[in-house]
Amino acid sequence: MARQTRQQRRERRAQRAETTEATAAVARPQPPPRTPAARTAPEETAAPSERRFPGAQFVSESWGELKKVEWPTQSQVIQATVVVLIACAIVGTYLWAADLVFKPLVQKIFLK
Repeated sequence: MARQTRQQRRERRAQRAETTEATAAVARPQPPPRTPAARTAPEETAAPSERRFPGAQFVSESWGELKKVEWPTQSQVIQATVVVLIACAIVGTYLWAADLVFKPLVQKIFLK
């Protein structure tokens, strides 16, 4: 296969660009341009009587998020608590046994 010349590559790229521009123009219409009036902040348009203290929006948004949470049932909480207690007991027993095993070693080698 012969190598393409630079001119052939440019023509191929131009043809690809035309086809992608044509499909992009058909696929999605361009949004209307933004005007400076469309960018006004909500604080500027709110009346002084509607303004609340700065933390009110945070509290209301947090409350809304807490309403969306799927809270565990009582049986799920009990089951998770039992699993945590059993895991703590196992790890505590392991550490206690390791302490008993290594205590004489540490006392004889490192402390004397």
